[in-house]
Parts: sequence; structure tokens; C-alpha cells
Amino acid sequence: MSEVDTNLYNILKERGLLYQCTDEEGLKKMLESGQPITLYEGTDPTADSLHIGHCVPYCILRRFQKAGHRVLLLMGGATGSVGDPSGKTELRKMLTKQDIENNIEKIKSSLSVFLDFEGDNPAIIVNNADWFDKLNFVDFMRDIGVHFNINKMLSNEIYKNRIENGGLTFFELGYQLMQAYDFVHLNREYGCVLQYGGQDQWGNIAAGTELQRKLNFANGTNINLIGATNPLLLTPEGKKMGKTEKGAIWIDKEKISAYDFYQGIYQTPDACVKMMFSLFTDLPMEEIDDIIKEDIVKAKKRLCYEITKFVRGEEDAKLAESMSENLFAQGGDNAPEFVMSKNDFVNGMGICDLLAITKLCSSKSDARRMIEGGAVSMRGEKVNDFTLVVSLKDFENDSLLLKKGKKNFIKVVLK
Repeated sequence: MSEVDTNLYNILKERGLLYQCTDEEGLKKMLESGQPITLYEGTDPTADSLHIGHCVPYCILRRFQKAGHRVLLLMGGATGSVGDPSGKTELRKMLTKQDIENNIEKIKSSLSVFLDFEGDNPAIIVNNADWFDKLNFVDFMRDIGVHFNINKMLSNEIYKNRIENGGLTFFELGYQLMQAYDFVHLNREYGCVLQYGGQDQWGNIAAGTELQRKLNFANGTNINLIGATNPLLLTPEGKKMGKTEKGAIWIDKEKISAYDFYQGIYQTPDACVKMMFSLFTDLPMEEIDDIIKEDIVKAKKRLCYEITKFVRGEEDAKLAESMSENLFAQGGDNAPEFVMSKNDFVNGMGICDLLAITKLCSSKSDARRMIEGGAVSMRGEKVNDFTLVVSLKDFENDSLLLKKGKKNFIKVVLK
């Protein structure tokens, strides 16, 4: 394992990534000791992909891993069946075990953007269904439930909306017990001493550290668990970021084109630009401050490029940047070029394949939806048939202009 970076605590503070902590002085000592620690962040797999707002904790875990610490990613195969009531006005949709397993498999591929799962310090994925499925309910309530006071739980801010909008179920109350036990279990099995999560999870995270303190008293142990949170990505109106008027800014390339991803980032409110730079880039804070102070529009363009490059790769970042610079190109004269071989069209190519290859659409299925919605044109004419085959005769002077919507152009050039 590589040498531990003892400056991580200062980095987290400088970049505004440490919001709350149950024992900040203890955390500071841990991170400055030169000894690696094990930490985790939990995710309930309630969807089959992650959007940009979900990834704040992963950006922070990435810094811990790069600093030489061991990272655990907990997938809530069990807690996902209950659903976190934090901040909710309604009971969450209950997912089947099969839904949860499918979602976990699909999410794993997105996580590799942020964390290294190979090498001498790989991130480890664990699933709390592996231990909850083996627990006896009566034993769990006797050993763990006895340490939770209902009056104290109901006073917690995370339950406020559910209580005010129809009432809280016992089913949901169990969520905090389960999340608290996760922390205790991961300490026993992996030596995990730190849980990091969003500030809206503060009540659940603190419950885990409190549970261990009570177990210390009951069992004569002296284990110190620390909980910490990061600030949420919130718009000035107080809404969580990660979605735009057009939809979610997905991490999965199959769900969103490079251009739409780039443009989704561009909609970041000015007040949130600094935090996005802090999270998703390694640019020094002094440089970030200078960029924002000089020109917020240029700063947002730089942010779009850096995040697109980080999540999707440099090729997509350059393509999206080029397309965005030509948003208002009339007739596509200045449209970005996508070079292909004439051999690719000797036997023809399906229009959906072409739209996906050029990344004007995120996938063939996305291309089909766009065509069926009347959003695609070729050579200035609307494409009405998603089975259309594009051949060499469709090119004029070895170029073919494709358009999606009103502003998205790309020129396919044959070499």
C-alpha cells in the first residue's frame, strides 16, 4: 500500500468538503497520523444509474483512496428494501430483491469513474443484505433495538416531513437501526472507523456512532467510530442538484450524450460553481477562485470541460465543447466534425448506429426515440424512419450534416 498523505484533513477543509463531524479533532488526528484508516459510504440502489448529484460522496472517497486509505462502498441490498425516510413526504416505493440486485450491478460500472477497484489498495463493494439476511429479528431487536429511544428518534429532523405528511411507519423507523448496525458490523469485519455521507444523512450517521458508544458501555469495549458529512449540492432555491429541466445528468454514457451531459453541467447555478470545481476537479482552490472572479461564464465552460473529461473522457469533453461552441451555428457551417472512413458506408450504415457513433445521441435506443419524436434531420430534412440506411450517395463532397433538435449539429466527414 502506498504512503499515506497526511495533508488530507487540510484538503477537505480547504475545499469545503467536511460539513459536520461527530469528533472532528479525532478525525484530524487520524488523518494526520500517517496510518491508513478504513471508511465507508452507503448507497441504497433505488435506481439503475447514478446522476451527478449522487456522486458527491464518491468524489470525497476518491480523495481518501488517493491519500492511501481503504474505501468500502456499501450497497444497501437490505436497507434499499425499506427505503430511507429522510426528508421524504411519502413512503418510498418498495423494490423487489431482483430490482435491487439489478440496480447494484448496473451502478458498479459507474463507480469505476471515481474509484480504483484494482491495484494494491482497491475499493471494496459490500452488500448489507449479506448480513441482514442472516439475522434473527428477535435477536436483532434485543441486541440492537434496545439501544434506541423512540422519543429521541421521532425528534430527529430526518423524520419531520414523514410525520407531517401522513405519518411514519414502523417499517421506516427500522431504517435507522439498520444503518447504525451497518457501521458497527463494518467495524467488526473490516476495522472501519469512519462513515462519510451527505449532510441529509447526519441523523442516521450519528446513530451509528451513538450505537457503538452504548455497545462499548454494555460490552466493556472502547471503540471510537466517527461520522462525517459533506455539504449537499443545492441550488439557491434549496433543491438538490443532479437534475435539470431536461432531466438527470446521468453518469452512465448509455443514458445521456456527451453534449447533453456537458450542457447539464453548464446549467449549474453561479453560486454552486466553486463547490463543483472543489468536488470534481483537482485544480488548486486559489486557481479556482481566480477563474471564477475573472469571468463566471468562462469559469462555467471550464467546469463543463473538466467534469466531462473526468466522467466521460477527453474525447467526449472535446466533442461536447466543440458542439457547444457552435450552438447557434446556422445551417451547421461551423458544426464540429466527426471523421469516418468511406469503407464504413460501402454497405450502408443504419441511421441509429450513425447517431450513436457520432455521439449526437447517447445510444441507438436514444437515437430511435429522437427520430420518432421528430428531432433528427439529415442534410436539412427531417428523418422519419429509424430504419433508414445511410450510404455514400447521401454524402455531398464527402460530408454529411446531422442535426438533433434546434441547436445540436455534427458534420460527418469521410477520409
